[in-house]
Amino acid sequence: MKAYVAGVGMTRFEKPETRDWQYWDMAREAGSAALADAGIAYAEVEQVPVGYCFQPSTAGQRAAYELGLTGVPVYNVNNNCATGSSALMLARQFVEGGVADCVLALGFEKMKRGALGGGADGGDFSTSPVARHYGVMAARHGFEMSPPTAQIFGDAAREHMEKYGTTEAQLAAVGAKNHRHSANNPYAQFQDVYGVDEILAARVVHRPLTKLQCSPTSDGAAAAVVVSERFLERHEPARQAVEIVAQAMTTDTEESFASGSCVDVVGQPMSREAARQVYERSGLGIDDVDVVELHDCFSINELLTYEALGMCEEGESGELVESGATTYGGRWVVNPSGGLISKGHPLGATGIAQVAELVWQLRGEAGLRQVSGARVGLAHNIGLGGAAVVTLLRAAG
Repeated sequence: MKAYVAGVGMTRFEKPETRDWQYWDMAREAGSAALADAGIAYAEVEQVPVGYCFQPSTAGQRAAYELGLTGVPVYNVNNNCATGSSALMLARQFVEGGVADCVLALGFEKMKRGALGGGADGGDFSTSPVARHYGVMAARHGFEMSPPTAQIFGDAAREHMEKYGTTEAQLAAVGAKNHRHSANNPYAQFQDVYGVDEILAARVVHRPLTKLQCSPTSDGAAAAVVVSERFLERHEPARQAVEIVAQAMTTDTEESFASGSCVDVVGQPMSREAARQVYERSGLGIDDVDVVELHDCFSINELLTYEALGMCEEGESGELVESGATTYGGRWVVNPSGGLISKGHPLGATGIAQVAELVWQLRGEAGLRQVSGARVGLAHNIGLGGAAVVTLLRAAG
């Protein structure tokens, strides 16, 4: 059975502690918007997978109760930065498997200011679920005093530069593009435009990554209503439904650790395999895609993902972004929302917010950031530790 996104909604992503709200307020705002977009009442929802990382157990129930007290199952999902897309994947599986005809995927995060930690309890990396990942980093690069997540991705950038000649300016071009795109996104945490030179001159977080190439901590929520063909036959949607053509999740394999490379340990092999599965299941390839929302937690990860998705050969991603192929007027438009770097990154909401942007693009409802003629969109969401989710969507008709 096919699955469709019938409605989406999200809050503006905000700098933590700048708006007086709680996570359930965010969830109510995003969830209500998605239900209204689909033209349905919460009473029609049969299952609710809810993604978040930093709130307590059963926070999903507390958030969903803002939409109604109907007794439906609520599932609490935590998959690091891939949490939102993991909740969406459960929603799709419920629908495709015939378990439910109408599912609400909800994701939110209320975060603290400052850089993310490395997933260690009290700083003890021996107890961290990502200890093996950071062990690979430390063995090759040592351990510096910079924020752990920036460090492991920054070290991946160093390896890419050493192996392929990727330049700091090419890394900065990713940030410049995404900040430029977010200027037209009212949901984005940042809407300032920066040039490559300004990005290079910003404070260094972990060489070669500067602050304007790193995603911020954010508060916010996003939601999507996923429905079956049966449901669409019974309910004429308020807006055009968008088909989830294929979706795949992968986790770490031997390849992630065997090379001792941070490029592999931060998830490029997972992303490559998830993309391969999606192309195989859908019969479509990257050349059929018009618009991409991918996980640019740091500028280097956008470059690594270009290669994993097959947009270019290994080592050519710096040249690809520099050529203008991934912005308006190029072959693809990547992160028209501004991406994580400029739109923001509330972990539990990110994957669903990516899909919300693609739904608006494929409906032709993205306003000043609309990608002309967009018919096929691809979302890529990754979590260190690890999980990678790739979702392919297609406009109806």
